[in-house]
Order: sequence, then C-alpha cells, then structure tokens
Amino acid sequence: MTKIIELIGAPTDIGASVRGAGMGPDALRVADIAGTLARMGFEVLDRGNLAGPATPWAAPAGGLRHLDEAVAWNRAVYDAVDTALGAGRLPLMMGGDHSLAIGSISAVAWHARQRGQTLRVLWLDAHTDVNTHGTSPSGNIHGMPVACLLGQGPAALTGWSGQPAALTPDAIRFLGIRSVDADEKRAIQAQGLTVFDMRHIDEHGMRNTLTEALQDVDENTHLHVSFDLDCLDPADAPGVGTGVRGGPTYREMQLCMEMLADTGRLGSLDVVELNPALDVRNRTAEVAVELIASLLGQSTLAR
Repeated sequence: MTKIIELIGAPTDIGASVRGAGMGPDALRVADIAGTLARMGFEVLDRGNLAGPATPWAAPAGGLRHLDEAVAWNRAVYDAVDTALGAGRLPLMMGGDHSLAIGSISAVAWHARQRGQTLRVLWLDAHTDVNTHGTSPSGNIHGMPVACLLGQGPAALTGWSGQPAALTPDAIRFLGIRSVDADEKRAIQAQGLTVFDMRHIDEHGMRNTLTEALQDVDENTHLHVSFDLDCLDPADAPGVGTGVRGGPTYREMQLCMEMLADTGRLGSLDVVELNPALDVRNRTAEVAVELIASLLGQSTLAR
C-alpha cells in the first residue's frame, strides 16, 4: 500500500440538496485526520482545498441543477487525483458532496487502465446514486454520479476517463443501500448492478457480505472506496444531508473497513457528504476519521 497519502479538499455542496457539505473537508481536519494518519506511520501531504465556483442554488435546467459548476468542481478534483496518482500517492478526496466522485473515479479509472489494473469500486452509501437527469426528481447531481460513471449522464460529465464509461457495471459494488427510487430499481436490474442492501447485511452479516463483495479482488486490483457518510446509521453519524434510518452500525462499519484494509489493495478514497452544519459537536467527522484509520490499516491487535 502507498505510504504517502495526499489529502485533497473539495469544499462544495454543488450537487447536494441542502447547504453545508462544503464545510466537510475542514471538519475532517478539525477531527485531526492528518495527525491520525501520521501517527499510523504515513507521510501525509495536505494540498489544502481546491477552488471552484460558488453554489448558486438555482432551479434545475434540463433536469440538472448547477451543471456548469459541477463540471468545474469535478475537473478540479480530476486534476488533483490524477496528479496524486501520477506521483505514486494515495489520494484521499475529502468532500463536499458525492457528485465529486465523477471526477475522482474518472481519474482513477484512467490510471488503472494505463497500469493494466482491474478497477473495483466499493460504493458505501444509503443510496445507489444511479439517477439520470431524465429520472431524478430533484435534479441534484449528487444523486447521479454512478450513472455518469457508467456513461449514462450528460455529455459534459461522461467520457472523462478516456472511454465512454469510466466503469463497467461489474466494476462497482454497493453496500449499505436502503433508499432507492423506483427508476433506480429498474436501472439496477437492467444493468445487473451488484447491490448489497441492508437486508443482505441483516441476513448474511457484514463479514459474509464483504467476503462476497471482495471475492474477485486480487494482486492486480486497484480498489477504490467511495464512502458517503450517510451509509452509517444517523444515530452514529448525524452530520449528513440525507440521512436514512437503519444503516450499518459503527461496529459493522469498523469490520467493513478492517476487511477492506486486509486486502492490501486500497489505492484511492473518497469521503463525502459530511455536513458539519447538521452535526453534533463534530461527532460525525470524528467517526469518519476513526473509520478512515481502520480502512488504512489501524487495528486493535497486530494481524
């Protein structure tokens, strides 16, 4: 695993439905993300916060809110992640809302292809984010990043990885899902997407679910984790814009992160949808830092 971690702040709520996610990167810094990772033995480079346009909070146009601004922010994220990967570092993109995964994962997909690696994306989220501008009830782009990465979004947000789709349907696994629109259900079925929803976790447990999700991860895999804080139950992570009851517990998510770390294949990471305006004394940011540490190899005992 890369020993140099590059922190990339993307302070925007350009794709979100409520204000506040733009403060997420600095909330993670207040929770001492850099110090925590440094004490684990990593070299941590914090490149600060990227710059981009303000959120106009305009009405949707053509089924999309803030398309031009979302493109600008995602371009900035793409360039930063591309630079970090090119330098052999592990990019940790701190959002911001989940629409930023378009730029992040597009850059990762390009690098994985150049290196001849198999890309696997684990999407930790309460939502599948496979709406399009034709199906989204709100036009908020944070509900569309997976569709864009599968090549089904607007032209301005697709094709960035050098291919029409940054991801093939078999490259992504969803975990923690419990809120899916009717059109999204049809899209999931039509495309054959692999979704481990909360019923699957309830029936099989987190350990068996992760074993299934990671069954084809090998030494030639680049593993990307896109971690939406609303994957967690709101009782443990109240500081999110679109919380949904009934998510994985803190302990279940710790096991998930530790099993991901055990693969040794983590190459890049998004941490998104942290909304300090809705948090309680930065508790969600502190939980996020603890889980990120576990994902990067921290454990109670040497294993």
